[in-house]
Amino acid sequence: MGKELEQVNESTHNHDMCGTSERKSHHSEAVKKNLTTRLNRIEGQIRGIKGLIERDTYCDDVITQIAATQSALNSVGKLLLEGHIKTCVVDRIEEGDSEVLDELILTIGKLMKK
Repeated sequence: MGKELEQVNESTHNHDMCGTSERKSHHSEAVKKNLTTRLNRIEGQIRGIKGLIERDTYCDDVITQIAATQSALNSVGKLLLEGHIKTCVVDRIEEGDSEVLDELILTIGKLMKK
């Protein structure tokens, strides 16, 4: 995951979008491509799980595939969260907006739900 984190760190940052009511992401094209590739792979895994169920595959095998898919989705979430913390959160704190910390705590809570 080190290379992906470097890509998040190198993302182009549009300072004007952080914390505004427009609330748009500001990822570089490399980061977007990385995330899209990962999500496409996850989408394929989901279709594969659906096929396993349709073919009456042994439950333990299906569960193993579900766990792998959840792990892949968690990785995408971690990458997005890291980029968010290093850009939007830092910028808003530097601007004196401490409310971003409450937002961040809620966001982390959403990612940690099981």
